[in-house]
Amino acid sequence: MFEFPDIRFPIGDSVQSFVEFLAANFDALFDFIFVIASASIKGLEAGLLAIPWWLFIVLIFLLGWYFTNLPGGILFGVFLFLIGSFDLWAETMITVSIVLISVLLSLIIGIPLGILMAFNKTVSVITRPILDAMQTMPSFVYLIPVIFFFPLGNVPAVIATVIYALPPVMRLTELAIRNVDKEVVESAQSFGSSTAQMLTKVQLPQALPTIMAGVNQTTMMALSMAVIGSMVGAQGLGERVLFAINRIDIAVGFEAGISIVFLAIIIDRITGGIAERLQKQRRTES
Repeated sequence: MFEFPDIRFPIGDSVQSFVEFLAANFDALFDFIFVIASASIKGLEAGLLAIPWWLFIVLIFLLGWYFTNLPGGILFGVFLFLIGSFDLWAETMITVSIVLISVLLSLIIGIPLGILMAFNKTVSVITRPILDAMQTMPSFVYLIPVIFFFPLGNVPAVIATVIYALPPVMRLTELAIRNVDKEVVESAQSFGSSTAQMLTKVQLPQALPTIMAGVNQTTMMALSMAVIGSMVGAQGLGERVLFAINRIDIAVGFEAGISIVFLAIIIDRITGGIAERLQKQRRTES
């Protein structure tokens, strides 16, 4: 029987040493990030819980009606009413706050990096393998290093979610900027537009529908981390699913799981509707 030579490259040990170095020498920075992220999550969570349930349902109904159609808006309202009937309204608002904060941070980081990748081929060549690794790495792995940097709770779940959800918006932002009609870009250049003017007034408006598709994918990936984030103390629907697994409680597990599905459908349809509307608007203008 063939035996592999006794050769070992301690890459994992090197990564662990690097993480321990960061945790030991940049604890003040991580404490600052924790305070800001924790306050943001709690503030958004309190704001969402302060909205009466019926008003929240009406708002989602109106958004669904405007960006999809009337049956879609009614369906989204029914979904939210069912979630409330499961006595999971508070948990749902916590999950929504975690997802919104994660998506916002992903967009703040991802869109500028995607633009940089579109304008700089060297950055794109270096970044693409990193994005490949980020997308193929098992999502559970992201939870390991964040535990070194932050106490258990919603904050490490948000940080892990941001890392997990970054690649789609970065890739699609780069693709969108690169695929802007070259004749339009050349026309803007011929009129003396600066790089900043060309980006803000020509390329980004033209690329916005594709970027919105990246926002949709990032949001869905952030929501998919809801259950996994509960393993590092994240609250919300994921915590209920984890509780059901530990207790082998089928009823609680199904209700929490189907609530996540309802949220996924609502978010997917509304963000997809926004992208489709922007696409139609772009075709009309062109």
